[in-house]
Amino acid sequence: MLVRGAIALAFRLGVSVLAIGLTVVSFGTSAPELMVALNAAVRGANDVAVGSVVGSNVANIGLILALATLIRPAAINRKILRIDLPIMVSSAGALLWILGTGSIQRWHGIILLIALGAFVYLTFSHAQRRPDVYHPELIATPPEKNGDKGRAVLLTVAGCVALAVGGHLLVDAAVAIATQTGVSQAVIGLTVVAVGTSLPELAASIVAAARGHADIAIGNIVGSNIFNTLGILGTTAVVTPLVPGGISWSVLWFMLAFSMGLYLLMFIGKRLTRLKGAVLLMAYLYYLGSLVY
Repeated sequence: MLVRGAIALAFRLGVSVLAIGLTVVSFGTSAPELMVALNAAVRGANDVAVGSVVGSNVANIGLILALATLIRPAAINRKILRIDLPIMVSSAGALLWILGTGSIQRWHGIILLIALGAFVYLTFSHAQRRPDVYHPELIATPPEKNGDKGRAVLLTVAGCVALAVGGHLLVDAAVAIATQTGVSQAVIGLTVVAVGTSLPELAASIVAAARGHADIAIGNIVGSNIFNTLGILGTTAVVTPLVPGGISWSVLWFMLAFSMGLYLLMFIGKRLTRLKGAVLLMAYLYYLGSLVY
């Protein structure tokens, strides 16, 4: 509802498709992760907050992008290879370094948000030179160009409220599962919560790949990982510092390894094949096994 309403509202206000894709759509599909992270952090469930972001980044590559590639292999856009992927790997490395200090303080969050601003500026600059850039969410969620403005506002507000309520319920359920089963909050955040909040990216990427736009699905996943690390953890840390004591170093190294591995797979041959997608999926299954056992 949030994405559909925001797109319709933006069209009614005369905002360009480019601006919609870079702002409303990109941030809208990451809203579940933001709501869950903020909900969890404010209530002291730091492991769920950080775990949901770290786990979402791994799931985006090892599960969502792998499935999209298995559906439709894709050539790699030069901009993704030269700019977006190095930024994604660098942001993963920066998070590893920050968590090495034992916490994510407010000043860390401010730096992450400044870095996100720089990334958005670079993306906007490039997109202005390439006006044909579009997003898979626009494919999955057709814009209602001629819709009523009041209905668009209602959809947007209802989507925001639903996300806030859903985020609250998801954190409640995650903590309850961890308490009743004896599984740590960190593991629940890294698995159930992470995949749950990544469903918008999953839907958009699968639809994009099925319609022959697998290259766009790649850009969506890479951009989502950058926003998760810089935007979501940055915003959450500014609201309240995070001390995720239950997030193990092995999980953080997994996140960095998936980021670097994706860059390597994309660099070799400048194409993601079904074989490479299968490799990513197998690696993700191994990652899940390491969390459980």
